[in-house]
Amino acid sequence: MRLAKPLSTLSGILFYLSIALVSAHAQSGWHVERTLQIGGTGGMDYLKVDAGTHRLYVPRGTHTLVIDAVSGETVGDIPGQKVAHGVAIVPKLNRGFITDGGGNGSITIFDLKANAVLGVITALPDADGIIYDEGTDRILVSAGDSNSLITFKPDIDPKSGKIEAPIALGGAPEFLAADDAGKVYVNLKDKDVVAVVDLKTRKVIARWPVSPGGSPVGMAINTKGHTLFIGCRKPQKMIVMSTENGRVLNDLSIGSGVDATSVRGSEAFASCGDGTLAVISQSSDGKYEVAQSVQTARGAKTMGIDGTTGKIYLPTMDFEDAKPGASGRPKAKPGTFKILVVSH
Repeated sequence: MRLAKPLSTLSGILFYLSIALVSAHAQSGWHVERTLQIGGTGGMDYLKVDAGTHRLYVPRGTHTLVIDAVSGETVGDIPGQKVAHGVAIVPKLNRGFITDGGGNGSITIFDLKANAVLGVITALPDADGIIYDEGTDRILVSAGDSNSLITFKPDIDPKSGKIEAPIALGGAPEFLAADDAGKVYVNLKDKDVVAVVDLKTRKVIARWPVSPGGSPVGMAINTKGHTLFIGCRKPQKMIVMSTENGRVLNDLSIGSGVDATSVRGSEAFASCGDGTLAVISQSSDGKYEVAQSVQTARGAKTMGIDGTTGKIYLPTMDFEDAKPGASGRPKAKPGTFKILVVSH
């Protein structure tokens, strides 16, 4: 009889240890660590992370928020855009650049420390995806409705400067990536191809099909691995493509409504509007596979990765339930804008 209580206690201890181990295992992969409740008005698009300052730059339609990723506090609000889409930063010049696709299209140039507008230069209608290519020291912008790639030096005069002659792409670009050696890869969403642009000749030198994917939107590059990671919507695939010859190395099933892909180290990611984040890794035989599908939140289709901490930030909102027979985008609930923080 005296053994009954110790045995019961021992079994209880073992039970709770097993629960703890299961919980620890569940948290050992990528998971939503916390949620930053931001609120405010406006839409959302590409999120950019400054790994040096851990600040998040979040376009919200008519303005762009600057958020401290650690505290979740809004430390700046850059006004004056019509349809803000994306942000690129050049810390060595203390400058940031916001694409504004409204009207005739423009680029807002701002001070990274003061979050103050330095000036606005004219671009092209539907100025959208934007990156900084350190290799050629150029800001690169995809202009969807204009079927063009925009380029200019980051030290451009913010009030009187002009973009360089646009590069015709022969299709509607979505997002883009650069190899730091003079080539730019641009998704042409309406053509189901990647256009390869030589910045020296300023011409498209190749068009690589993304089949068996289609409607390519997200784009990221692993320059060391010579691979592109392309998020496609129709059908919903992550296409792994060689930058050396355009050969499709793998096609992986992902969630619906992908908008962004990213790369960090040996892993790649695809954020999808259905509330999933696909984690892609390379197996021992050299092939790529979906190692994990992280449950995020509905609408969390764009993201930014902090290259220092490895944390992933996904903006989204709460949405109203769709009415029977309704189509189109779901209606967001006012004041519910938030950013999910995913960590490993």
